[in-house]
This record gives sequence, C-alpha cells and structure tokens, in this order.
Amino acid sequence: MRHPVRPALAGVLLAAVLVLTGCGAGGDGGDGSAGESKADAGSAARAAGAAGAKDSGGKRPATTTPGLTADRIIRTASLTVQVKDVPKALDEARTTAEDAGGYVGDETTSRDSAGHEHTRVVLRVPTERYDEVLTGLQGAGKLLDRTAKAQDVTDQVVDVDSRIRSQRASVARVRELMDRAAGLSDVVTLEGELSSREADLEALLARQASLKDRTSLATVTLSLTQTPAHRAARDDTPGFVDALSGGWHVFVTMLRWIALALGAALPFAALAGLVALLWWKAPRRRRTSAGPESGPERA
Repeated sequence: MRHPVRPALAGVLLAAVLVLTGCGAGGDGGDGSAGESKADAGSAARAAGAAGAKDSGGKRPATTTPGLTADRIIRTASLTVQVKDVPKALDEARTTAEDAGGYVGDETTSRDSAGHEHTRVVLRVPTERYDEVLTGLQGAGKLLDRTAKAQDVTDQVVDVDSRIRSQRASVARVRELMDRAAGLSDVVTLEGELSSREADLEALLARQASLKDRTSLATVTLSLTQTPAHRAARDDTPGFVDALSGGWHVFVTMLRWIALALGAALPFAALAGLVALLWWKAPRRRRTSAGPESGPERA
C-alpha cells in the first residue's frame, strides 16, 4: 500500500519547480520580449502609416479640425428703406418673414411733424433663409442704409455643452450619495448640495437655449420711412421763409430774455428805490424839526 503523503509531496515539489522555471524564463527573456513587443508595435504603426499614405495618394494625412457651421454663428442685420406706402411695405415685410419660416418681433410706428410715417420692426428668420430675406426687404423701396454682422460663438457653444455634461454627471453622483446616505445630517447636507448643482445646471441649460435661439434664427431690424429724399435735400437749403422764421425766433427769444432779466432785477430795483427815497427825505425831516426850536432864540 502506497503512503498518501508521497503523492502530495511530489505535487508540491512539481508546482514549485514550475513556478521557479517560469520566473527564471520571465527574468531572462524580459528584455527580449519587450523588444519584440516594441518592434511589433513599430511595425504595425509603420504599416498603418504606409496604408494611410497609399490611400491619400502619397500625401501625409491632414489633421481634421471641426469646421465652422452655420448653427454656431449669430447673424444680425439692420436695414433702412424709404418707401411710398409704409403700411403696405410693412405688410410685405411680415409676409416675407412668415413665408421664410420666421416671425415678427417688436414693432414701433410714429409720425413726424410733417405727418410722415416711420416704422421700426424686428424680424426673426431662419439663418438658411437669411440672405434671401435681406434681398427681398431691401428691394421694397430705396435702400438708405444697411448693416450686417456675423458673430462666431463656436467656443461658447462647445464650452456650454461640455459644462452641461459635467454638471449632469455631478448631479447624478450627488443623487447616488443621497440614496446611500444613512444619517439625517448627511441627507440634509446632500440636499443642499443637490439644489445648488441643479440650479447651476438650469442656468447652463438656459444659456444653451439662448445660444440655440440666436444661432438658428437671424435678427433683422427693418426701418421703413416715408420722408421723400428731395424734401430732405430742399430743407437743407434755407430760403426767405426760413430766414424770416429764424429772425422771428431770435426776436422772441431776445424779448423772453429781457423779460426774465427785468423780472429778476425788479425786486432789487424796488428795494434800491425805497432806500433812495428814505435817504432823500431824511434831511428834510431834520431841517423841519430844527426850524421851530431856533425861532425863539432869535427873538
């Protein structure tokens, strides 16, 4: 009968030999295997580069950068157009904006002293129809002034999107901590932190929505005027009536200033007159009072 300790001892010795053999092999061939791994990695990299150069016609592949897209540009424009009929031109402008998929914002209408009507309206139109709408609006009459601006907000859009992702992950972590919180004080502290981070997230979302609105819809400020150009040119040259009107205005202004000066000096003039009158009457009173006293002495 074989002793049961011998097989167990043999197994332990065999395992020890295998371990020592593996360690020795790893120690002796570590540098070689590392070199082979680096060589294989270098070969793979060279092969990938060669394949890329072959596909691009022998040229080095260009670095890809995010391009400038229309949804990251804020477009604004201001137009001043002279028209014969302001209400009619305003209706046409509304129709142009609505047909393009936009809408009419603020609107202000006024009349000058000559009865000419002036209207200022703000139109919001999709950016892809921006140039088309501008062409249609400035063709409604005589274009007097035009200003167009384009602001690139790519950095702001990317920054806000990144911060929103980070803030959402932060809110999720706080909620997980709240689910695992045991003490009441911990729950209260985490609730305050959660409220603060959710408020920051809402502010970022509002800013993101504002950027999306301003980049997806262009803003066009249209000013419609009815004042004829030849009337404005004639008003710049003064005539006889203008000279007469100007002289009358100067005369009235002079009378007004004289009246103001008299009104300001009248109280002081009255006081000076009263003092002069008292000073003039004072010697006569002294002479009158002195006359009867000297009469008996002379007698």
